[in-house]
Amino acid sequence: MESKKYLDDIASIKTMMNKSSRFMSISGLSGILAGIYALIGACAAYIVLGDQQLSTIGREYAPVSRLINIYVGHPSGTKLALIGFTVLCAAIITGVILTRKKAKKQGERIWDSSSKRLIYNFAIPLCTGGAFCVILLQYGLIGLVAPTTLIFYGLALINASKFTLGDIKFLGIANVIIGLVSTQFIGYGLYFWALGFGVFHIIYGSIMYNKYERNL
Repeated sequence: MESKKYLDDIASIKTMMNKSSRFMSISGLSGILAGIYALIGACAAYIVLGDQQLSTIGREYAPVSRLINIYVGHPSGTKLALIGFTVLCAAIITGVILTRKKAKKQGERIWDSSSKRLIYNFAIPLCTGGAFCVILLQYGLIGLVAPTTLIFYGLALINASKFTLGDIKFLGIANVIIGLVSTQFIGYGLYFWALGFGVFHIIYGSIMYNKYERNL
């Protein structure tokens, strides 16, 4: 009887230590919705591209000036940028709202030392990847932008998993893998984006919701 109480005390201490060092209020539902937003954005991008062959986009390592004229100066470039920005904003806003709601139910603060560590460790690989994508565009390597975003996003999730729900690292590993795979299919980045940011997020969010939030 005493040994059972002793083990229960150890388990309680371990749980308290995890809560104090990890931000545990990330919403699985927000992951599902982020994935849905990404799939909607991918469909919208596909429609915008119209009769342009996706399989040829990014195959040529063209001069930067030509790429700017084709992808940025062209109306499609503006529309694609707007779609991406809208999806990003929708995902962030939804994530903040649902995470705050979950934190309130659990009696936790959304902005404390653990959440700051989470954001810091997530942002370092992500910002590095963003800077590297700019360099790729600088040299006209547009076909490698999609793989790079997936790989560095995955690395950011893996790095951040030490400061939140450990399950998130599996989403990170999956994105790193498909990012590496997509380097062998240059020009099909939109499909890999839809898989990584869309389908994988929905699967991950569903698992996290059923595991941590269903009974809240």
